[in-house]
Amino acid sequence: MTSAAEGRVRVGVFGLLGSGNLGNDGSLEAVLGYLRAAHPDAVVDALCGGPEAVTARFGIPATRLHWNRGEYRTASRAGSIAAKGAGKLVDAFRTAAWVRRHDVVIVPGMGVLEATLPLRPWGFPYALFLLCASGRLLRTRVALVSVGAAEIRSRPTRALVRWSARLAAYRSYRDAPSRDAMRAMGVDTGRDEVYPDLAFSLPAPSSGAPDDGAPGPVCVGVMAFHGGNDDRARAEEIHRRYLDGTTRFVRALVEDGRRVRLLMGDDVDRPVVAAILDAVDSPLLTAASPASLADLMRETAAADTVVATRYHNLICALKAGTPTLALSYAAKSEALMARMGLGEYCHPAREVDADRLIEQFRALEKQSPELRRTLAERNLTARRELEQQFSALTAALFPAAGHARSRSDAPDPYHAENHAHDQNRAHAHDHTHDHAPREAP
Repeated sequence: MTSAAEGRVRVGVFGLLGSGNLGNDGSLEAVLGYLRAAHPDAVVDALCGGPEAVTARFGIPATRLHWNRGEYRTASRAGSIAAKGAGKLVDAFRTAAWVRRHDVVIVPGMGVLEATLPLRPWGFPYALFLLCASGRLLRTRVALVSVGAAEIRSRPTRALVRWSARLAAYRSYRDAPSRDAMRAMGVDTGRDEVYPDLAFSLPAPSSGAPDDGAPGPVCVGVMAFHGGNDDRARAEEIHRRYLDGTTRFVRALVEDGRRVRLLMGDDVDRPVVAAILDAVDSPLLTAASPASLADLMRETAAADTVVATRYHNLICALKAGTPTLALSYAAKSEALMARMGLGEYCHPAREVDADRLIEQFRALEKQSPELRRTLAERNLTARRELEQQFSALTAALFPAAGHARSRSDAPDPYHAENHAHDQNRAHAHDHTHDHAPREAP
């Protein structure tokens, strides 16, 4: 490769990046920070959902993930259906050609191995499978770094996700339930480690809420929540109940004289913010338009308390050291809250009970000083564990300086693991316990 001749490693980053989701872009920001610190000579580019946004914000070249620009729009006309079908074939060649130009491809965090939100198999799961299969065939190391996973019922999606994980050269997960889910779906996870979400490596906000004795604002992070992949038939009912319960909770806070700041984590959340603003007409209620996780962290750092739904809204609040209550829609939120010492402060997003939520909120505020101390300790642990993650990533993916090898001579890091999966699957459970990483206290 040209990069090997020049002594520079070519690194690709892959995912639904630049598409309006702040958590996805924050994960990319974390990996780019690692690469610039640990591998400053690496040549980096992206294959992603929003190439223009990624290039504008992060200053790296980017290519569109899908040939068909209408990939994530519902196709009803014959022409649209044909374009989607042709796009699948074109994307196979486009993905392989892009992978071929790299020594390493990193999938930075994100819930790429889960279907906790509505997901079609021939969208992103298929794209991820093309990436991992191309990496294995072309001997480009593909790394799934601190990713989220969950058991999937849909057989096509489950198969694509399972094979993507098996074909990757490196896997780590952002929580233990993710690793357990992949084991349950037939992946040998004996060599896979668990680390915190990549966003915990981002810089923390410099200041918090002013300590003037007056009640500070409450941040409420909302979401265009319609249930998961198995809830499509009830999606509108779930959304209505979530919106009604959240609106009642916000109204109760405002009626109690509290200032409330609405937050979102994706462009699709704007209608939810608008609906709550319309239903609760008060000068005490305002909304933010964050453009990054750094913006979210500043908002949550200035609050007394945070109540949030989106996973990375929760992470921003917890990293800012602000006592937080999760409107949980998946095991990942509950695992995150438990890791950070707030496991009892979860409320189901599918069944938002405003009265019960107010009770939990008041209990949370009573424990605020103690919880802030707990969060300071857990954040320090998370940052140290992510330093270990990045060290492990360097050891697994990047050849030692001065010893760069051609792709034809590069080892296949997961050949032994996949052979073991075929030959010794019956022993996978015991093997996993032998290699299980230490978790945060």
